[in-house]
This record gives sequence, structure tokens and C-alpha cells, in this order.
Amino acid sequence: MPDAPALFLSKADDLVAFAHRLADLARAEIRPHFRQRIDIVSKADDSPVTVADRNAEAAMRKAIEATYPDHGIFGEEYGPVRTDAAWQWILDPIDGTKSFVAGLPIFGTLIALTFENQPVLGVIDQPIMADRWLGASGRPTMFNGKPTRTNAERVLKDAVVMTTYVDSFTESEHAAFVKLRRDCRINRMSGDCIAYGMLASGFADLALDGRMQPYDYAALGPVVAGAGGVITDWEGNPLDPRGRSRVLAAANPALHAAAMQYLSGA
Repeated sequence: MPDAPALFLSKADDLVAFAHRLADLARAEIRPHFRQRIDIVSKADDSPVTVADRNAEAAMRKAIEATYPDHGIFGEEYGPVRTDAAWQWILDPIDGTKSFVAGLPIFGTLIALTFENQPVLGVIDQPIMADRWLGASGRPTMFNGKPTRTNAERVLKDAVVMTTYVDSFTESEHAAFVKLRRDCRINRMSGDCIAYGMLASGFADLALDGRMQPYDYAALGPVVAGAGGVITDWEGNPLDPRGRSRVLAAANPALHAAAMQYLSGA
């Protein structure tokens, strides 16, 4: 991983503990609504949102405001506050709302913390399975409290590749993905953030998605990198927590370079 900011390292224990608390708060709001008949609202971009999404983000924002009132917050459901703050919490209460409303436990809560626009902490939490990945700068990624690693030896022909929603790809992106998946051993769809957790734990080897918002990917970087993986945009650049990016994560540098041969320029 890139060198962790010294200020984060000095506060890491408290910030990691607080991130766990935020994930616990989100779980408590989400779990009662899973596989229940709830209203589904379409947002301006036609994506779905539920009371579980909104209540989970509201609970996390309330805790941040009480504990770190000088920190900024950027959440999918309620937008940004204090955008000029050095510390920014980036929240997606339910990444994979379509899976959530379909009763499939392959969605997750994403919690990221950036310092001066550098991601320093990330959480992927699956509330139903009680699975949690936490990555923090200068530390190994933890899965349910134990260190976890990507598959350092995996090569392309044996790789498991995952993506979320192929219909979100442009024509050229879809063509590049099809060529890539044909040269991999297994491909799976509808992973959302859990695909990146599976990569961090050595079960998936490549995870990629088309253009996404920062709340969709900011938390993924520390998780993947802290487990030994590589995560960039499709041009090989670091992910920008202030913009939109197409995301490529790989279990090891050689596999990332191989996948880039298919995706770069798409």
C-alpha cells in the first residue's frame, strides 16, 4: 500500500474501532428489513432505494457528527457536508440494493475514510452473513477479525473473474470484458462490493466494474491493497475519491497487468 499518513497512524486504533461501530449501526438498521415487504423508491437516476438504505446512512451520519464533528461526510443517500475537511467519511449504506430487495445476501455496507483525498481505511460489511472486511493503511486487511490474503500465485487462465452488472458497460467496455472473461476459468455476475471482499480473501481473482461513484469504490481500495491485491481504474491510475472511476482489482500485480491488456483503451 502507499505510505500511510503519519497522522492516520497516530489515530488508527480509535478510527478503526469507530469504523467497526459504524458498521454495527448500519447492520442494526438493515437486518430487520431483509426479506420483508418494504417500499422501494426510484431515485432520479432510476436506481432503487429503501428505508433500510436511508436509516442505515442516517445512523452512521449521526454517530460521525457526534464523535468527529469536524470531519466531512459524503453519503449516497444524503449527500456531502464539510467538503473542505481533511478527513472525509464516504458511505454507501447498501451497495447492491437490487440484491437486497431481491432477498439475496450479496450486498454490503461500504465505509471509507480518506485523509487529504487519500483512502486510509475501508470496510465492506455483509449484514446478513455477518462477514466484515476491514483494511487500514499500514495494516493487513482483516476478515472477521483475522488477517486475509489474495491469491498471490493466480494466473489469468485459472482466474475467477467477477463483475456486477454487464448492462452498465458501454459497448466497447462490454466487448473488452467478454474477451477477458473468455480467457479466465470462471466468471460470476452480481457481486457488487462482495466481489472485492472475495478477492481479498482469495476466492475471486479479478473484480471489475464500469464507471462508479466514490461511495461505490472508496472503501474497496484499502481492503484490496491491504490483502496484497492491486486496485486501479481501467487506465492503471489510482482511484480518485472525488470523481467517478471504472474499477479493476486483481489478486496480484502480474494478474492486474494481464487484465489491463484487455481493458486499457476500452
